[in-house]
Amino acid sequence: MKKKKLASAFLSLSLAAGVLAGCSGSGSSEKSSGDGDTIKIGVNLELSGGVASYGQSIAEGLELATAEINKEGIDGKKIKLIKVDNKSEASEATSGAIKLTSQDQVAAIVGAATSTNSIAQVQIAQDNKVPVISPSGTSPEITFSKDKLNDYIFRTSFIDPFQGTVAANFAAKEIKAKSAAIYIDSSSDYSKGLAAAFKEQFEKNGGKVVAEEAYIAKDTDFRSTLTRLKSAKPDFIFLPGYYEEAGLIVKQARETGLDVPFMGGDGWDSPKLVEIAGAKALNNTFITNHYSSGDPDEKIQNFVSAFKAKYKDKSPDAFNALGYDTGYFLADAIKRAGSADSKKIKEALEKTADLELVTGTFTLDEKHNPIKSATILEFKEGKQVFNTKINP
Repeated sequence: MKKKKLASAFLSLSLAAGVLAGCSGSGSSEKSSGDGDTIKIGVNLELSGGVASYGQSIAEGLELATAEINKEGIDGKKIKLIKVDNKSEASEATSGAIKLTSQDQVAAIVGAATSTNSIAQVQIAQDNKVPVISPSGTSPEITFSKDKLNDYIFRTSFIDPFQGTVAANFAAKEIKAKSAAIYIDSSSDYSKGLAAAFKEQFEKNGGKVVAEEAYIAKDTDFRSTLTRLKSAKPDFIFLPGYYEEAGLIVKQARETGLDVPFMGGDGWDSPKLVEIAGAKALNNTFITNHYSSGDPDEKIQNFVSAFKAKYKDKSPDAFNALGYDTGYFLADAIKRAGSADSKKIKEALEKTADLELVTGTFTLDEKHNPIKSATILEFKEGKQVFNTKINP
């Protein structure tokens, strides 16, 4: 049964790819990406599956931004979002990109949330010359891989090495940690990327990594590994994973008496983390993130108020903010391009500079990564509390 399904899926993708090869052409004229007074934007997100919390939050933020932008429109046109659910799977992200570029003829695509699912769209976007913006994919290889720029691929978030470096500096300078353990998801490029940057910077700061352990996504029992980490007596544990496993790890760590500070990246940022770990277990844990709803910055507080008004007093998380910023990032480029033509939008995106958004004022570098600040959040009784902001 599995073989039949795989063969069928491969045949469908092959046929779709053949259609794309026939219609991508030379790009000598503007591609239709709107219906009269609309601009069609694809949305390829994890709306179900293992990391649906991320995709759903991005979609909420993007929808709020779109509603605000459409009040005035862009040169008389409204943005129309066309969604596909990639189900938190790379193969579905590829299929979604094929549908959006070939069938829906969108001007650009927002998504995916994770690095793996974003990378799954790269070749489709490059072949069809449709810009893709990943709101939260943090792997450097999304935009730049094998010494080559993926020139139609962009991101709104900072990248993994930046998060890992910020975490290492925080551990050394704020926590005063002399030793650290690293516990990674060996099945995740995201986790391995943050860990590599953390280790390099922590050792540069004079610290010592006394233990390194690994788990695999979907694992549920971490007690034996945590016992080994405890025996290494680290001052600090870096846990760059996603919220489902991170929540269980922190919970089980506290149950085994491992009470040192833990720190993760933006992969921890989900309301479900507190449900899984428990509020008390999360005390003395920290994350690097893109923004904090508790930051007193006026632009941030205006966003928080607008979000709560639309979503029944729900406090926006970082993925909500990244989705919102991606909407404005793209709208700004479309306005400067003066066109819904994908190539012109791509060229405008590349020239983005000093754009003031909720997650920071940023300028794109030569690898299509935004230069922007990072926020450190601390968990106190289950609540994310703004700790500090780290500028690039």
